[in-house]
Amino acid sequence: MGPVTRTTQTRKTPATRATALGLAALLLWAAQGLAGAPAGAGPSDTGLKGAVDAILADPRLDGGAAGVVVADASTGAALYRRDGDDRLVPASNTKIPTSAAAMALLGPDHRFRTEVLATGRLDSGVLHGDLHLRGTGDPTTLAADYDRLAARVAAAGIRRVTGRLVADDTRFDANRLGRSWAADDESSYYSAQISALTLAPDTDYDSGTVIVEASPAGAPGRRPAVTLTPRNDHVRVDNRATTVGAGRPDTLTVERAHGTNTLVVRGGIPVGASPVREWVAVDDPTGYATAVFADALAARGIRVEGPTRLGVRTPASARPVAVHESMPLKRLLHPLMKLSNNMHAEALAKAVGYEVSGSGSWEAGLAAVGAYLREEGVDTAGLRQADGSGLSRMNLFPAARLAELLLAVQDAPWYADWYASLPVACDPDRMVGGTLRKRMCGTPAALNARGKTGTLTGASALSGYVTDAAGRRLVYSVVLNNHLAASVKDVEDAVVVTLASSDTARGRITGPAPSPERRAAPPGAALECSWRKPGASC
Repeated sequence: MGPVTRTTQTRKTPATRATALGLAALLLWAAQGLAGAPAGAGPSDTGLKGAVDAILADPRLDGGAAGVVVADASTGAALYRRDGDDRLVPASNTKIPTSAAAMALLGPDHRFRTEVLATGRLDSGVLHGDLHLRGTGDPTTLAADYDRLAARVAAAGIRRVTGRLVADDTRFDANRLGRSWAADDESSYYSAQISALTLAPDTDYDSGTVIVEASPAGAPGRRPAVTLTPRNDHVRVDNRATTVGAGRPDTLTVERAHGTNTLVVRGGIPVGASPVREWVAVDDPTGYATAVFADALAARGIRVEGPTRLGVRTPASARPVAVHESMPLKRLLHPLMKLSNNMHAEALAKAVGYEVSGSGSWEAGLAAVGAYLREEGVDTAGLRQADGSGLSRMNLFPAARLAELLLAVQDAPWYADWYASLPVACDPDRMVGGTLRKRMCGTPAALNARGKTGTLTGASALSGYVTDAAGRRLVYSVVLNNHLAASVKDVEDAVVVTLASSDTARGRITGPAPSPERRAAPPGAALECSWRKPGASC
């Protein structure tokens, strides 16, 4: 099948955008703004430079790197700049260009399709041929969706298949893992393998993962009970754990053995303790999804006599039997951006590649993202994007380029939907506040600032929008690298709170309230907070 026809959207030309921003503001931008101000300089004497410089003097940043840019969201005029052109690891801020390009190139109403097709002749409930399961990259397909597909196969009158169940994941290439992803993250659910045919175990939509739950036995010395969600025979549990006495430490761990689908459960869980739940990435998500679908067919009374085959392209002559469509992209962006879902970002990168060039690969997808950025006026010569999510430490983005993109997308017809997907500071609803739901509470930035977070060990970022105390809308990008502290999130927050507290046009700058003692970083702060399940404290 060739590439899907791209939906044409009206784009503003550079001349039109110049009219929108104002010629004077663009001249200011060129002279002193995002593209050209010297390192550490600020274009005005409003006091904002001194306030932000003082925040960035935090000793935890000594020996590190900080790229910070603040601009007027309406005019593009630069208000603050600190090493804005320095190429830094953006972590999950990489999802900003990936998601924006997906909205522009796929369209906000794009839906992924998972299809069941048949070849051969159907006679009296017997399909004399093969049944094909074809994916197009949906990272949100649940076991319940595969069950509904099986029900529709039964409703189509198929009771027995003399041929095979054939899984078609060829919309994407066979490269499952991104460039330079950490080897010790192999079984981590936030680093799951990417396939055009996959499955998510819950409505966080962590595709390519299975939930393992271990419950203590009633007496010490016995094995805990271990269950999988969804139930499947694609993965095997090797239960080496032990129930220990009440009050003893909980040391239970779950890890997938390298190159296998054996989940090894080790350690101890105390009598009477709450069940331990772990999300674990599977090996070969295509086989995982197909195994769950095969079980659903059997549960519906449909018998497939031949063996299962994986990775085979569906013949053009195959007839459609059933289809499942994902939520539209504008809704899919919410679990992607609010929860910083890596697998969604990678699926979108490959889907964009297929849309633009007919190749569902990272190479094609990232080339399409780069072309989109250039269309928006972002200088891609000074950045490098190696994956869609930000897991790769090969990603390098200057804060100024992120700010430029945040400014440019405001005129897009899909901007309101994209903006709504950004986490909201201090909104307690997990699917609204997302990774910012416990940050900047009790400040003027609460329920005001929106931004995309990013965290890897030694790399932290926050970029987005905030309204200042006088109603002026601002764009900001803060990218911090090479720090040894477990977390520098409060440094990012202090910058944004200062913006929200100040009248930046009149130079009335109000810095954040001083903290008498530094807040201890939460456990696991070297990871994006939504990646620490369950009960992340972010």
